[in-house]
Amino acid sequence: MTGLPIHEVAALAAALCWAITGLMSATPVAQLGPFGFNLIRQSMVTVMLGAFVLATGSWVGTDWSGVGPLILSGLVGILAGDTMLFFALRRLGPRRTGAMFALNAPIAALAGWAFLDERLSTAAVIGVAACAVGVAMAVLGRPGRSGSHRFEAMQGPVWQGVAFGLLAAAGQAAGSLIARPVMAAGFDPALGSLIRVAIAVVGLALLMGVFHRLPVARIQGRPTAALLMQIAASGFIAMAVGMTLLLFALQGGKVGIVSTLSALSPVLILPVLWAITGARPSGTSWGGALIAAAGMALIFLR
Repeated sequence: MTGLPIHEVAALAAALCWAITGLMSATPVAQLGPFGFNLIRQSMVTVMLGAFVLATGSWVGTDWSGVGPLILSGLVGILAGDTMLFFALRRLGPRRTGAMFALNAPIAALAGWAFLDERLSTAAVIGVAACAVGVAMAVLGRPGRSGSHRFEAMQGPVWQGVAFGLLAAAGQAAGSLIARPVMAAGFDPALGSLIRVAIAVVGLALLMGVFHRLPVARIQGRPTAALLMQIAASGFIAMAVGMTLLLFALQGGKVGIVSTLSALSPVLILPVLWAITGARPSGTSWGGALIAAAGMALIFLR
């Protein structure tokens, strides 16, 4: 390999964005509910991305034949995947939810091999496996001194949180798989993000309208100005920046590798969690982080 692996770096940067916003989102999700939080955040992100696309003129000269697959990718990866993710977050907390969501990496690697005929080198396969093992150790190990913090609290049956987490991982993997050919053909990442997020907003609004009698399908609290600012910051970092970086990474990176690197957010969340809670994660978690880092090195040096 020669030169800087820019697409892989972009995937890793997306993971960092999601590590930060995973903690930022915990309180708003608890107060507004998964549907309410997702609708407000995605609506804000749609406005942000729309303004950026109009200001830069990135839509000029676009091959609009890629819009259909991106709409489908948004419905599967953002509408379904993100909503399930926030249901899991509410039940399991950010650390455990990260473990479930990280499973999108091996799912995407297998799907890329099966449907896109993507072949990975031996070093890349070992790197993907090491990242998966490292993430599992980092997230599923004992919480260490942060175990008493509210971020570690669980609500409701564990199996429900696990099920939501698995559905979120599958949705993310499928969304990436659908978007990959369009992005590889050169579709603009910011415009692609706008299309995916906007269709998710429409889908969420329709679902909440149809199922408005169900408490879970409503905005469950009154958002304050401070809460709205927190949601806007979370949306900007996670979606406007993180999702656009992911789509850029899919322009030149294989689905399995991009998904693996972008799934490292549970490892990157450890120092963030330490900084916020003031409690050091367990030795097992740090050991898993080192294994994931070794796997990442194999991917970059393949």
